[in-house]
Amino acid sequence: MKVKDVMQTNVITIRTDMEIKEVAKILYDHQISGAPVVDSEGKLVGIVSEGDLLHKETNPQIPGVVGILGALIYYRGVRQYQSDLKKLIALQASEIMTSQVVKINKEASIEEAASLMVNKKIKRLPVIEDGKIVGIITRMDIIKTLIED
Repeated sequence: MKVKDVMQTNVITIRTDMEIKEVAKILYDHQISGAPVVDSEGKLVGIVSEGDLLHKETNPQIPGVVGILGALIYYRGVRQYQSDLKKLIALQASEIMTSQVVKINKEASIEEAASLMVNKKIKRLPVIEDGKIVGIITRMDIIKTLIED
């Protein structure tokens, strides 16, 4: 079975210029945990999830640091701290989204999609053709195939 056989084609997308409150409302109203972010031409530029939005309600974790001979050495997550801080002050989807999106082709197998989700610890995969979204496949879509067999 292929991704195109089970993907959802009515994909809810978020525009890069949407305010965070709008993004949260879309996710809530459609009862979804995340959505692809597209630019003005409809091309995939990121993905935003509930987890990204939760950063608005948390304090960034200060990275651990050790002082050795007058130098500071960060041993825990400077990049993560910067990312958390950026999301905390974000006003628009483009500022809070994850820009490195794991995506898949509609001709890929369900097994490949499931493997990507497990290995990358993600819940959804945008299905891309020529840089544009043609569908989305979620963990639940794959689980549904187990019942239908």
